[in-house]
Amino acid sequence: MHISAKVDYAVRILLEIARAQAGSVKADVISSAQAIPPKILESTVAELRRADLVTSRRGPDGGYRLARPAAEISVADVIRAVEGPLASVRGQRPEDVSYPGAAEPLQRVWIALRVNIRAVLEQVSIAEIATDELPTFIDELTADPGAWARRPGPAA
Repeated sequence: MHISAKVDYAVRILLEIARAQAGSVKADVISSAQAIPPKILESTVAELRRADLVTSRRGPDGGYRLARPAAEISVADVIRAVEGPLASVRGQRPEDVSYPGAAEPLQRVWIALRVNIRAVLEQVSIAEIATDELPTFIDELTADPGAWARRPGPAA
C-alpha cells in the first residue's frame, strides 16, 4: 500500500489539532510544527473541511479545530477524505472487478487485502496516535522483526 504525501500531511495536521485539545490551532503553528508548506496545508485542510473532519474560524481567535472528537476519527476516515477508497483495483472497488480463467480467484485476494487494511486503519484513531496510546495489536504487529525488514524489490 502506498501512503501518499497528501495522506501523510492530512494525518499530521489532525494530530497537531488533536494535541492542542482546547481552542483553535492557527495554520502557521501547524505548518511550522509539522514542516508542511503553507499552500499544501491550506489545500489539505480544505479537503478535511469538506469531509467534516475539521472546522475553521477566521479572525484573531480563529484557526482550525476538529469537527468531532479525535477518538471518533480513524486513520481510515482521513485516507478516505483525501484519497477515496482504502483499496481499489484500476480505480474500481475490489467487489466490482472480475477476472476470467486462471485469474478468477484474484478478486478474493484484493478483497482480503482490503479487509486487512481496514483491520488496522479503522481501529486506530487520531486520539490514540496523538496521545501515543496505540492499540495493543499495533505493538504486537510491529514487535515482529519481519515487520521492519525491507523486502527485495526490482533492481534500480
